[in-house]
Amino acid sequence: MARDFSALEDIIGYSFQDKSLIKTALTHSSSGDPVNYERLEFLGDRVLGLVIAELLFLKFPEEPEGHLAKRLAALVQGETLSNLSPKIELSDFVILSDNERDSGGASNENILADVFEALIGALYLDGGLKVCKDFISKIWSDILYTMKSPPQHPKTTLQEWAQGRGLALPKYDIVEQTGPHHAPIFKILLSIEGYEDITAEGRSRSEAEKEAALLALAVLGISQ
Repeated sequence: MARDFSALEDIIGYSFQDKSLIKTALTHSSSGDPVNYERLEFLGDRVLGLVIAELLFLKFPEEPEGHLAKRLAALVQGETLSNLSPKIELSDFVILSDNERDSGGASNENILADVFEALIGALYLDGGLKVCKDFISKIWSDILYTMKSPPQHPKTTLQEWAQGRGLALPKYDIVEQTGPHHAPIFKILLSIEGYEDITAEGRSRSEAEKEAALLALAVLGISQ
Protein backbone atom coordinates (compact mmCIF):
# COMPACT_ATOMS: atom_id res chain seq x y z
CA MET A 1 0.00 0.00 0.00
CA ALA A 2 1.34 3.41 -0.96
CA ARG A 3 1.93 5.68 1.99
CA ASP A 4 1.51 9.42 2.22
CA PHE A 5 3.88 11.11 4.64
CA SER A 6 2.74 14.66 3.94
CA ALA A 7 0.92 14.88 7.27
CA LEU A 8 4.14 14.17 9.18
CA GLU A 9 6.05 16.58 6.94
CA ASP A 10 3.51 19.26 7.80
CA ILE A 11 3.97 18.58 11.52
CA ILE A 12 7.76 18.72 11.43
CA GLY A 13 7.78 21.65 9.01
CA TYR A 14 9.94 20.05 6.35
CA SER A 15 9.15 18.45 2.99
CA PHE A 16 11.57 15.71 1.96
CA GLN A 17 13.07 15.85 -1.50
CA ASP A 18 13.85 12.13 -1.29
CA LYS A 19 10.66 10.51 0.01
CA SER A 20 12.42 7.17 0.38
CA LEU A 21 14.39 8.60 3.31
CA ILE A 22 11.35 9.42 5.42
CA LYS A 23 9.81 6.04 4.57
CA THR A 24 12.98 4.22 5.62
CA ALA A 25 13.20 6.23 8.84
CA LEU A 26 9.70 5.10 9.81
CA THR A 27 10.03 1.45 8.81
CA HIS A 28 10.45 -1.16 11.56
CA SER A 29 12.03 -4.54 10.79
CA SER A 30 8.74 -6.32 11.55
CA SER A 31 7.21 -4.78 8.41
CA GLY A 32 9.03 -7.27 6.22
CA ASP A 33 10.63 -4.47 4.21
CA PRO A 34 14.29 -5.35 3.52
CA VAL A 35 15.27 -1.75 4.32
CA ASN A 36 14.46 -0.40 7.79
CA TYR A 37 15.39 2.46 10.10
CA GLU A 38 18.40 0.93 11.84
CA ARG A 39 21.18 2.59 9.80
CA LEU A 40 19.44 5.96 9.89
CA GLU A 41 19.02 5.55 13.65
CA PHE A 42 22.79 5.15 13.97
CA LEU A 43 23.33 8.39 12.07
CA GLY A 44 20.55 10.32 13.77
CA ASP A 45 21.86 9.46 17.21
CA ARG A 46 25.16 11.17 16.39
CA VAL A 47 23.50 14.18 14.78
CA LEU A 48 21.21 14.66 17.78
CA GLY A 49 24.14 14.45 20.17
CA LEU A 50 26.10 17.04 18.19
CA VAL A 51 23.21 19.50 17.94
CA ILE A 52 22.22 19.22 21.60
CA ALA A 53 25.87 19.52 22.65
CA GLU A 54 26.23 22.76 20.67
CA LEU A 55 22.99 24.17 22.06
CA LEU A 56 24.12 23.42 25.61
CA PHE A 57 27.60 24.82 24.97
CA LEU A 58 26.11 28.12 23.83
CA LYS A 59 23.35 28.37 26.44
CA PHE A 60 25.49 27.57 29.50
CA PRO A 61 28.85 29.30 28.84
CA GLU A 62 29.90 29.16 32.49
CA GLU A 63 29.23 25.48 33.12
CA PRO A 64 32.07 22.93 33.28
CA GLU A 65 32.19 19.94 30.97
CA GLY A 66 30.84 17.58 33.62
CA HIS A 67 27.61 19.55 34.03
CA LEU A 68 27.14 19.82 30.27
CA ALA A 69 27.65 16.08 29.96
CA LYS A 70 24.90 15.40 32.50
CA ARG A 71 22.51 17.67 30.64
CA LEU A 72 23.39 16.03 27.33
CA ALA A 73 22.86 12.51 28.65
CA ALA A 74 19.41 13.41 29.94
CA LEU A 75 18.34 15.17 26.76
CA VAL A 76 19.33 12.42 24.31
CA GLN A 77 18.31 9.34 26.30
CA GLY A 78 15.65 7.06 24.86
CA GLU A 79 13.12 7.98 27.51
CA THR A 80 13.34 11.65 26.52
CA LEU A 81 12.89 10.90 22.83
CA SER A 82 9.92 8.65 23.56
CA ASN A 83 8.33 11.35 25.74
CA LEU A 84 8.83 13.95 23.01
CA SER A 85 7.44 11.77 20.22
CA PRO A 86 3.79 12.83 20.78
CA LYS A 87 4.79 16.37 19.78
CA ILE A 88 5.12 15.11 16.20
CA GLU A 89 2.50 12.34 16.55
CA LEU A 90 5.22 9.85 15.67
CA SER A 91 3.38 6.70 16.74
CA ASP A 92 0.78 7.31 14.02
CA PHE A 93 3.39 7.04 11.28
CA VAL A 94 5.62 4.14 12.33
CA ILE A 95 5.46 1.34 9.76
CA LEU A 96 4.98 -1.97 11.57
CA SER A 97 3.56 -5.38 10.81
CA ASP A 98 -0.09 -5.78 11.78
CA ASN A 99 0.88 -8.14 14.59
CA GLU A 100 3.49 -5.73 15.91
CA ARG A 101 1.07 -2.81 15.92
CA ASP A 102 -1.71 -4.89 17.49
CA SER A 103 0.74 -5.88 20.22
CA GLY A 104 1.48 -2.25 21.08
CA GLY A 105 4.63 -1.73 19.05
CA ALA A 106 3.61 1.81 18.06
CA SER A 107 3.71 2.89 21.70
CA ASN A 108 6.87 0.98 22.61
CA GLU A 109 9.40 3.39 24.13
CA ASN A 110 12.40 1.78 22.47
CA ILE A 111 10.83 1.73 19.00
CA LEU A 112 9.68 5.35 19.26
CA ALA A 113 13.12 6.50 20.41
CA ASP A 114 14.82 4.60 17.59
CA VAL A 115 12.44 5.94 14.94
CA PHE A 116 12.88 9.48 16.27
CA GLU A 117 16.64 9.19 15.87
CA ALA A 118 16.19 7.67 12.40
CA LEU A 119 13.98 10.60 11.40
CA ILE A 120 16.73 13.00 12.47
CA GLY A 121 19.20 10.99 10.40
CA ALA A 122 16.90 11.23 7.40
CA LEU A 123 16.52 14.99 7.89
CA TYR A 124 20.29 15.34 7.97
CA LEU A 125 20.81 13.43 4.73
CA ASP A 126 17.99 15.23 2.92
CA GLY A 127 18.31 18.76 4.25
CA GLY A 128 21.63 19.08 6.02
CA LEU A 129 22.66 20.12 9.50
CA LYS A 130 20.75 23.42 9.60
CA VAL A 131 17.44 21.63 9.01
CA CYS A 132 18.28 19.30 11.90
CA LYS A 133 19.24 22.19 14.15
CA ASP A 134 15.98 24.00 13.46
CA PHE A 135 13.92 20.85 14.07
CA ILE A 136 15.74 19.77 17.25
CA SER A 137 15.78 23.30 18.69
CA LYS A 138 12.01 23.49 18.24
CA ILE A 139 11.13 20.04 19.62
CA TRP A 140 13.59 20.15 22.54
CA SER A 141 13.03 23.82 23.40
CA ASP A 142 10.78 23.31 26.42
CA ILE A 143 13.04 20.91 28.29
CA LEU A 144 16.29 22.40 27.03
CA TYR A 145 15.56 25.91 28.21
CA THR A 146 13.72 25.08 31.43
CA MET A 147 16.35 22.67 32.81
CA LYS A 148 17.64 24.89 35.61
CA SER A 149 20.37 22.61 36.92
CA PRO A 150 22.28 19.64 35.48
CA PRO A 151 20.31 16.45 36.17
CA GLN A 152 22.03 13.62 37.96
CA HIS A 153 21.26 10.10 36.88
CA PRO A 154 20.17 8.02 39.90
CA LYS A 155 22.81 5.39 39.08
CA THR A 156 25.49 8.09 39.28
CA THR A 157 24.14 9.38 42.60
CA LEU A 158 24.11 5.86 44.03
CA GLN A 159 27.61 5.16 42.73
CA GLU A 160 28.99 8.35 44.27
CA TRP A 161 27.31 7.49 47.57
CA ALA A 162 28.91 4.04 47.59
CA GLN A 163 32.34 5.37 46.65
CA GLY A 164 32.11 8.01 49.37
CA ARG A 165 31.75 5.20 51.92
CA GLY A 166 34.49 3.02 50.51
CA LEU A 167 32.03 0.41 49.25
CA ALA A 168 32.25 -1.62 46.07
CA LEU A 169 30.35 -0.19 43.12
CA PRO A 170 26.67 -1.18 42.98
CA LYS A 171 26.13 -4.20 40.75
CA TYR A 172 23.23 -4.60 38.33
CA ASP A 173 22.30 -8.04 36.96
CA ILE A 174 19.48 -9.14 34.69
CA VAL A 175 17.68 -11.94 36.48
CA GLU A 176 14.68 -12.29 34.16
CA GLN A 177 13.43 -11.18 30.77
CA THR A 178 9.79 -11.68 29.85
CA GLY A 179 7.32 -10.41 27.27
CA PRO A 180 7.40 -10.47 23.48
CA HIS A 181 10.47 -9.54 21.47
CA HIS A 182 9.16 -6.09 20.55
CA ALA A 183 8.17 -5.22 24.13
CA PRO A 184 10.42 -7.07 26.58
CA ILE A 185 10.32 -6.55 30.33
CA PHE A 186 13.66 -6.70 32.12
CA LYS A 187 13.99 -7.57 35.80
CA ILE A 188 17.14 -6.25 37.44
CA LEU A 189 18.76 -7.29 40.72
CA LEU A 190 20.73 -4.47 42.32
CA SER A 191 23.38 -5.52 44.84
CA ILE A 192 24.97 -3.02 47.23
CA GLU A 193 27.68 -4.15 49.61
CA GLY A 194 26.27 -4.52 53.13
CA TYR A 195 22.63 -3.91 52.14
CA GLU A 196 19.70 -6.01 51.02
CA ASP A 197 19.31 -6.62 47.29
CA ILE A 198 16.72 -4.63 45.38
CA THR A 199 14.79 -5.69 42.29
CA ALA A 200 13.06 -3.53 39.70
CA GLU A 201 11.56 -3.90 36.25
CA GLY A 202 11.63 -1.82 33.08
CA ARG A 203 10.98 -1.93 29.36
CA SER A 204 14.71 -1.83 28.71
CA ARG A 205 17.77 -2.78 30.73
CA SER A 206 18.67 0.86 31.27
CA GLU A 207 15.15 1.70 32.44
CA ALA A 208 15.13 -1.22 34.88
CA GLU A 209 18.55 -0.24 36.25
CA LYS A 210 17.37 3.35 36.67
CA GLU A 211 14.27 2.18 38.55
CA ALA A 212 16.39 -0.05 40.79
CA ALA A 213 18.73 2.85 41.58
CA LEU A 214 15.76 5.11 42.39
CA LEU A 215 14.36 2.49 44.77
CA ALA A 216 17.76 2.12 46.42
CA LEU A 217 18.07 5.89 46.91
CA ALA A 218 14.61 5.97 48.47
CA VAL A 219 15.45 3.09 50.83
CA LEU A 220 18.74 4.72 51.81
CA GLY A 221 17.14 8.14 52.26
CA ILE A 222 19.36 9.77 49.68
CA SER A 223 17.99 12.76 47.79
CA GLN A 224 18.81 13.41 44.17
